[in-house]
Amino acid sequence: MPNRPSRPATTGVVTRVEQLTPHMVRVVIGGDGLAGLNAGEFTDHYVKIFFPQAGVDYPEPFNMGEIRETMPRETWPVVRTYTIRKWLPELPEAWIDFVVHGDAGVAGPWAAAAKPGDVVRFMGPGGGYTPDPEAGWHLLAGDESALPAIGAALEGMPAGAKAHVFVEVVDETEEQKLDTAADAEITWLHRGDRAPGCELIPAVRALPFPEGRLHAFVHGEAGFVKDLRAYLRVERSIPLDQLSISGYWRNGMNEDGWQTSKREWNQQVEQEQEKPQQ
Repeated sequence: MPNRPSRPATTGVVTRVEQLTPHMVRVVIGGDGLAGLNAGEFTDHYVKIFFPQAGVDYPEPFNMGEIRETMPRETWPVVRTYTIRKWLPELPEAWIDFVVHGDAGVAGPWAAAAKPGDVVRFMGPGGGYTPDPEAGWHLLAGDESALPAIGAALEGMPAGAKAHVFVEVVDETEEQKLDTAADAEITWLHRGDRAPGCELIPAVRALPFPEGRLHAFVHGEAGFVKDLRAYLRVERSIPLDQLSISGYWRNGMNEDGWQTSKREWNQQVEQEQEKPQQ
């Protein structure tokens, strides 16, 4: 039996591009195709963006399920996952921030060269986290890849909410202004050319935990996420329902390789770290 085709992709157009930092570019996507998009429930909403292969024409309406069934694999668009930094339904408009490292990768170079009028096709949004307004305090920790979701979470917190925020970037030039009504202590960590998590892990471990029920969001490179998951689940005995924690990427892998192995990786981590709670 053939696979059931997926629904057609959402089609938008680039309306503007902003250079936020030396390595972070914001691409703003608008257009009538975004009307009715359901993207307001979570602060970690993400979309899967399709980057077409050069010189390949795709059937309209653009439907990834049909493309996979009817076109050779080497012609399929490349798929990359990105967080919606801000959603403005009244326009409608979605902000998506891209980490750019020169010509490396697919999405970064596209974002660096994007211009108003460029067509953008994507599926989603998905998502599952929003800060619990009843939590005693919040922990937000991540690298550049998690920064859009962390920024959205801070904007989504009620006035006076207590939050400790740790963001690891290359250096001070990659820091961004993060707006929030929360009582948030924001710590920027600079790793230079060292491995992701080298500054983040000890900083989170050194934090004296405040009183009250924790709600945590820890995302980014899979290696440090695994370490901090063990710290929170095993050493701190934080229940899973108080944690949003997952690897967005894995050092040494592109997204295709990471998505292929992510389920197995997560199962292995769970087996290693989970134990009956006393």
